[in-house]
Amino acid sequence: MQDKIMNAFAEQTKNMYAPMRKMNALMVENMEKMTEFQIEALKSYSKMGVNQLKNATEIKDADSVRDFTASQAELMSTLSKKVLEDAKSMADMTMEFKQEVEKIVEESRTTAAAAPAAEAKPAAKSNSRSSASA
Repeated sequence: MQDKIMNAFAEQTKNMYAPMRKMNALMVENMEKMTEFQIEALKSYSKMGVNQLKNATEIKDADSVRDFTASQAELMSTLSKKVLEDAKSMADMTMEFKQEVEKIVEESRTTAAAAPAAEAKPAAKSNSRSSASA
């Protein structure tokens, strides 16, 4: 009898913490993905900046100033496109994370709703046995 109670308690505890384990794993995975994305974006932005600094050191005359100024405008256009693409990618990752969280919450809700129904069936059987023996 006591073993059954302990087993039932262990099973309930396992079921109760399963969604939290899934959520924690999802959060760690998402954090890794976001961090990696941000590091790569930072590398890209830094590379653009360093290249422009190198180009600035090569200015020697009026023609090279004109060329550098033209390359600055081109760089700003490229940079603004990259920032928009990166923002869209981050938004997509965020939406994917949100959908996964909602999925875990819905699974938890379904499991929690099914648990009382499963517990009610054995109780109904024990009640019918006691009334039959009476």
